[in-house]
Amino acid sequence: MKSRPLATAVALVLALPAIASASDRATDLDEVLVTATRTEIALRDSLSPAQVIDRAEIERSQATSLQQLLAGRAGINLTNTGGLGKQTSLFLRGAGSNQLLVLVDGVRIGSATAGLPALQDLPVEQIERIEIVRGPHSSLYGADAIGGVIQIFTRRDRGGMQPRAMLGAGSSNLREASAGIGGSGERGWFGADVAFLRTDGINACEGTAEGWGAGCFADEPDLDGYRNRSASLRGGTRLGQAWTLEGSALRAEGYNHYDGSWANYSETVQQVLSGKLRYAPSARTTWLATLGRSRDESDDYGNGTFVGGLQTRRDQAALQGDFVLGEGQRLTAGFDWLGDRITGTTDYDVDSRDNTGVFAEYQGRFGPQQWQAGLRYDDNEQFGSHTTGNLGWGWHFEGGLLLSARYSTGFRAPSFNDLYYPYFGNPGLRPEESSNLNLGLSGGTGRGLRWTLDLFDNRVDDLISFDSSTWLPGNVDRARLRGGELTVATTLAGWELAGQYSHVDPRNRSGGANHAKLLPRRARDTGRIDLDRRFDAFAFGASVNAASGRFDDAANLVRVGGHATLDLRMEYAFHPDWTVLARVTNLFDRDYQLVDWYNQPGREFGINVRWRPR
Repeated sequence: MKSRPLATAVALVLALPAIASASDRATDLDEVLVTATRTEIALRDSLSPAQVIDRAEIERSQATSLQQLLAGRAGINLTNTGGLGKQTSLFLRGAGSNQLLVLVDGVRIGSATAGLPALQDLPVEQIERIEIVRGPHSSLYGADAIGGVIQIFTRRDRGGMQPRAMLGAGSSNLREASAGIGGSGERGWFGADVAFLRTDGINACEGTAEGWGAGCFADEPDLDGYRNRSASLRGGTRLGQAWTLEGSALRAEGYNHYDGSWANYSETVQQVLSGKLRYAPSARTTWLATLGRSRDESDDYGNGTFVGGLQTRRDQAALQGDFVLGEGQRLTAGFDWLGDRITGTTDYDVDSRDNTGVFAEYQGRFGPQQWQAGLRYDDNEQFGSHTTGNLGWGWHFEGGLLLSARYSTGFRAPSFNDLYYPYFGNPGLRPEESSNLNLGLSGGTGRGLRWTLDLFDNRVDDLISFDSSTWLPGNVDRARLRGGELTVATTLAGWELAGQYSHVDPRNRSGGANHAKLLPRRARDTGRIDLDRRFDAFAFGASVNAASGRFDDAANLVRVGGHATLDLRMEYAFHPDWTVLARVTNLFDRDYQLVDWYNQPGREFGINVRWRPR
C-alpha cells in the first residue's frame, strides 16, 4: 500500500478532536449489530470493522437501487453493466464478488452455479436495514465470507398498525410505487409490503459484434429497460414468557433487457423464506432454531426465443445456543446445514451437495480488555472438510477510544460451474483460502462524533482460475489484498456530515505474466461524502461519490477511468402525513463507466410522494 493514502487517513484522524469541538448533537453510539458475532452487540464494541445502514438513512438517500445506496461506502467497490437492473458485482476489500457472503434475514442467497448474489434485483423499498461486516468471517458462517458479510433485513414495523405508500417518476421514464402496512403489539408484530419499479433504461453497452474484446459482442444501440416487482410478508408472536416464533418471506421478480449476442432478455426470481423459533428460559441462556430457503432463478431469451435457464434452491437449517458464562462473558455455539440443488437446461454431472458446519464463538470483557475467539469446522460432500478460526483483542481507553486487532481465516467453496460445468469444470478443485489481519482504531464523543480507522492485510491462496497446463479451472493463483478505510460521522452547525474513504491494493501474487498486476475491476481509491440538514418541514442533502480508475483485465492493459458525481436531494412535508421528495443524480452529467464498454446513466431527475399517517 502506498504511503500517501495512509498518510492522508492518519492526518484526518489527528484532526478529529477539532471536528469534535464543532459538534453540537449527540450521535447514537449504542446501535446494535448482529452479523459480526451472530449475537446482538453494540456497534461501537465490534472488533470487526462494520457499518449499519438503517431505514431512516435509506429513505433520506432517495436511492432507487442497492448500487446507489452502497456506492462509495467503506471497503466497497461496485461494478455495473448499464444501469438499473443490470448485473451488479460488489467487491469488498478487494475480494472477488464471489468471495462475499450475502444474507437476507439470516438466509444465504445467491446462485450456486455462478456463485454470485443478484444484488441488482433486491429492491430498497423492501429493506429495513443493512449490516456490512468487513473481513473474513468463515469461522461463523462457513464458505464464501472471504471479503466479508452483508446482511439485509426486510422491513419490520414497531408501534401501532400503520399504513404507508409511495408514488414516483423520473428520467428514462422511471415509474415506481410501493405500499405497505405493519405494526406491533404486546404479543407480536406483522407487516406486508409490495413494490414496483420500471424504467426504459439507457443504451447499456457500446459494443460491437466484431472481434475479440468487443464488450457485449453485439451492436444494439437501443434502450435497455428493466422492470421489478416485489412483495414481502413477515410476522412474529410471543408464545408465553420464553418462546418467540417469527417468519418472513420476500419475492422479487426482474425483467431485464440487455445487449448480447447469445441472449438479450432475462426473467429472474429472487425468493427468500425464513422461520425462527427462539427459546429463552432465563437471562443466561437462549436457544435459536432457524429454517430457511432461497431460490435464484433465471430464464434467458434471445430476440424473444428461449435459449436456456437455471434454478438454484438453497435449503438451510441451524441450531444456535447463547450462554452467559459470567459478567461480560458469552459463549455462542451451534451447527448449521446447507443443501444446494440445481435444475435447468444445462446438465451437470452433479446437481446437489450438502454442507454441515459446527461452530463456537467466545466473547469476553475484562476491565478495559475485550477478547473474541471462534472456531468452525465444515464438512462438504464435494470437497471434504475445512477448518477456520478467528482471534480478536481490543482495549477500551477513557473517552471512548477503542484499539483493536483481529486475525481471521476464510474460504470460498468452488461453485457448481467451477466443478461441473460441462467440458469446462474440474471436480478436483479445492476451496480458496484466506488469512487476514486487521488493526483498528475507533472513537466517539457525546458531542456527536464517531470515527473509525482500519488497516488490513488479506492473503488469498488457491484462487480458482484457468490452468494452462490442463485447460481447465485450477487452484493456481494467489492474491494479496492490502488497504485501509476511514469513516467519520458528525454534526456541524446543524448539518449531519458523513465521510468515508477506502484504499485497497489488490495484487496478483501468482507467477507468470500477470504477477504483481492489479486485480481487475477494483478501483484502488473510493470515497463518499453525505451532507444533510432538516429545517422544520424542509430537508436538504447532497452526496459526492468518487472512485479512481481501474483496469478491466488481468493484464492491466485496458483501463477504465475514474469518476466523481454529485447528487442533490430535497424533501418538503407539506402536510403531517404527506412528503414530496425531489432529487437529481449525477448533477454535472459525467460520462463514465464502471466496466469497459458498459455505460452508466447521465444526469437524471426524480420526484416522489410519500404518505405515512402520523
